[in-house]
Amino acid sequence: MRIKHLLPAGLAVLVGLGGCAGETRERPASAGEDTASAPAGARTYTSDQLRQALLPEVQQYVRAGEPDSGAYGMLKPVRNFAQLQGQVTLDKPKCATASQAVGSGGSLGSAPAALATFARADGQTITQTLLAVSELTATEEIGRRVPALCRTFRTKVGGRWSTHQVVEATPDRRFVGDGSRTVGLLTMSGSTKVTMWFVVFRGRGYLGTISVYGAKASRREAERIGTLAHEQAARVLP
Repeated sequence: MRIKHLLPAGLAVLVGLGGCAGETRERPASAGEDTASAPAGARTYTSDQLRQALLPEVQQYVRAGEPDSGAYGMLKPVRNFAQLQGQVTLDKPKCATASQAVGSGGSLGSAPAALATFARADGQTITQTLLAVSELTATEEIGRRVPALCRTFRTKVGGRWSTHQVVEATPDRRFVGDGSRTVGLLTMSGSTKVTMWFVVFRGRGYLGTISVYGAKASRREAERIGTLAHEQAARVLP
């Protein structure tokens, strides 16, 4: 799929979620997956509870396949990302995770999670994830910032170079949920330009992400859908 070749390693997971939506499948996690990563004394949700708390629909979009659920690191799009990393060369290797919505270390890989993707007729996609994490982990993720060095960088896939510009909109953001961060990425590959905006927000016992990808993707839409996603999760999760 062409759009995958326009993104750096740090964003391949996000677009992989949208681009591979048709390949995802419902995969309920085992009890071991859901309980192994639960911090002591923390509010804990299972991946099945998180799946039920995903947005059931998004106006003007159609859900692309069934939601996926299980340990975050075992979701098929996340595993695909690990494979794609080896195909991408960055001119600034330190920027590999600069525009990644959530980190990949610590307990996130084993955290109960759920994911859904929605597509619009013009090819624009929305991907939503919910992860059950501790308050400390959620606060750390919301507090992540893009280093100044990584506001612009280049990537090469299959001999083709793309240029990326990161917009950290967090300082003047509108808050989503109990705290959030908003990041945009403009990618140029030849004469092709695509944009991604993502919002990371936290709620009671979980971390949520919304990414909007397409030629007309906007911060306003990402934050609007993020607000709807938080409201939905707050209604469903006990």
